[in-house]
Amino acid sequence: MASIFTKIVNGEIPCYKIAETEHCFAFLDINPNAIGHTLCIPKQEVDKLFDLPEDRYHELLEFARKVAIALEKAVPCERVGMAVVGLEVHHAHIHLIPISKMSEMTFQEKVKLTPEEFQEVANKVQSYL
Repeated sequence: MASIFTKIVNGEIPCYKIAETEHCFAFLDINPNAIGHTLCIPKQEVDKLFDLPEDRYHELLEFARKVAIALEKAVPCERVGMAVVGLEVHHAHIHLIPISKMSEMTFQEKVKLTPEEFQEVANKVQSYL
């Protein structure tokens, strides 16, 4: 059965898309730790990040770097944190989280945004890509 992320890539589930390449996809996390919390995923459905073929792994990291640079310009923060956990969805993914304090990386604090606010953030990040 396809993961929720594969369904997002295939357009079966809506998302606030940030960026897309032939093999990678980035979208806003709908349960964000901070405004701008973005997930970068390979389009190829692989459970663990380190199980990706080496070329796709490097491609995903390069893609995430570009997204992180745009995020840092678009969202007020001290830096963009990166986390790879992978327990909640069994599809490799990288969390990019604009942070100004360590607690924003704990996955304990969450922020709520309206659909309009999500779209505004997505548009702003896209404008820096």
